[in-house]
Amino acid sequence: MTSQSTSRSPVTVRVFSQRLSSTPRGARLARNLALNQLHTWGIPYGTDVSDAVGAIVAELAANAVLHGRVPGRDFELRLALLAGGVRVEVADTRSGPPRPPAPGAVRPPRPLDEHGRGFVLVDALADRWEVLDREPPGKTVRAEVDLPQWIAERISK
Repeated sequence: MTSQSTSRSPVTVRVFSQRLSSTPRGARLARNLALNQLHTWGIPYGTDVSDAVGAIVAELAANAVLHGRVPGRDFELRLALLAGGVRVEVADTRSGPPRPPAPGAVRPPRPLDEHGRGFVLVDALADRWEVLDREPPGKTVRAEVDLPQWIAERISK
């Protein structure tokens, strides 16, 4: 029996992880760090992917600071450049309510509501997303944005 060799392009996963203070300044820094990291990985500023990831990070980091904050504990931003996409993870240390809605359960806010638009944006911009429990206590919101072919090909070179 002979084995057939199949040509596969190598899969390189690049990861960026940073703990940030659970403050508005930490949330702003998370977005800036994410955009800079994408640019370093070859995803230019101002592209649809960069803009989508920036908005997702901004919303998830703001939620981690506003709803997931535990005094004295940080939140974590994690980005992964996968074959064909970018994964964003924002983890905080609060368990229990308020819990983010599940994908498919996001309801648009009423016109005069002052809050409630963050997960509407995440749901619209991410190709996939989910809420995961984590150990020690807390939760992680994971969102993925697919890369267009031209960026995926450029990055894989």
